[in-house]
Parts: sequence; structure tokens; C-alpha cells
Amino acid sequence: MKNIFRVFYWGLFISFVGSMVIGAIGVSAMQISITEGIRPAINFSLGTIVAEVLYVRLLLVAMKWIRRNEHILKYLEWATVVIILLLAIGSFKAAMGHHNAQNPLLSQTMHRFLLGFAMRSISPAAIPFWLGWSAVLYAKGIMKAEKGYYNGYLAGIGIGTLLAHCIFIFGGKYAVIKLNASQDVINFIIGCVFAVTAGLQIWKIMTKKRRGKSKPRRSAQ
Repeated sequence: MKNIFRVFYWGLFISFVGSMVIGAIGVSAMQISITEGIRPAINFSLGTIVAEVLYVRLLLVAMKWIRRNEHILKYLEWATVVIILLLAIGSFKAAMGHHNAQNPLLSQTMHRFLLGFAMRSISPAAIPFWLGWSAVLYAKGIMKAEKGYYNGYLAGIGIGTLLAHCIFIFGGKYAVIKLNASQDVINFIIGCVFAVTAGLQIWKIMTKKRRGKSKPRRSAQ
């Protein structure tokens, strides 16, 4: 039981720190909390958590297969860039006074839980992150291929992500009230965050691509 609690705390810590990095999911949760309220934002966060937990559960039993088929992740990476750019464009339009122009993703009538699940499901950022950390935990003997360890790890991941999202959701709402900032200013700031995130994602993809090309090929013998 002690070892299961240990892997639980590791899952919670890794997930909390990773989710605190500003990205599309956390900022989207904050934007929903500002424009729609706390409850829809929590529903959105829970949807992303369910998708992430499913991701990790599949990773734990299919790590070798995923490493052999990394080309699939490349297509998902570009899909993520498109989504973030759409979020940025929608936020900038709203900031420029086009109040009738809503964010093409967050304005969907889809229930926020399902929207969060969908956005996390098509975002591959969690895959290499959890692949790396899970491999480290296995190597150190903290994680074992047993049901109890898996459940403890996944429970920690879910709680850690929820805690991080709550900081975005409640912190963003509190900051808006305290600063008394206009909705246009908030939309502009959020648009900038999305734009920078998209730029960083493109830079990471292109850098990875150049590294792949620069690797020396083995000569045929």
C-alpha cells in the first residue's frame, strides 16, 4: 500500500507541474470561467482529465507500439497547432470589438465536458510527456505493471490536473474582478497567449524535423 501511495503522489506532482505550464487547455478553461462561469469551466476541465487519464492508461500497456509508430503523432501535432490558432483568432476578433464573432471552438453548443474531452483527445502533447515520465518511474522501480499501481498513478494524475486547472479557473476569474479589466483587454491577452503557444508548438515541430534530417544514416553493408 505504501508503494501505491508513492506512485500516487508522483502522478499528482508530475501532473500538477505539467498542467501549470501555460497552454491551450489551461487558458481555455480560464477563458470559459471568465465568459461563462465556474461550473462550465470545471466541466471542461473534467472532460480533459478523463481524456488524459485514458491516454496514460493506454500508454502504460502500449508503450512499445507507440514508440514504433511515432509518425502518427506528427499529424496530431499539426492538428493541435490549427486548434490553437483558431482559438487565438477568435480571441483577437473579440478583442477588436467584433463581439458577434465568437471563438469558433469555445462558442460550440457542445457540453463543456465533451468539448474538453475532445480537445484533449486530439492533442498529442500529453503522449510524449507521459511516455517519458512513465518510463522514468518504471526504471526507478516506482511504477510496476500491476493494477494497483496503475490505479494509484491515474488517480494522482487526475487530481493533480484538476488542482492546476482550478488555479487557472479561479485565479483567472479573481484577477479579472480585482483588476477590473474590460472583456476586450482580457480577450487580447488570451489571444496573445494562444498565439505564442502556437508559435512555440510550430517551432518544436520544425526543430524536431530538422534534428531528424540531420541524423546520420547508416551506410548499407
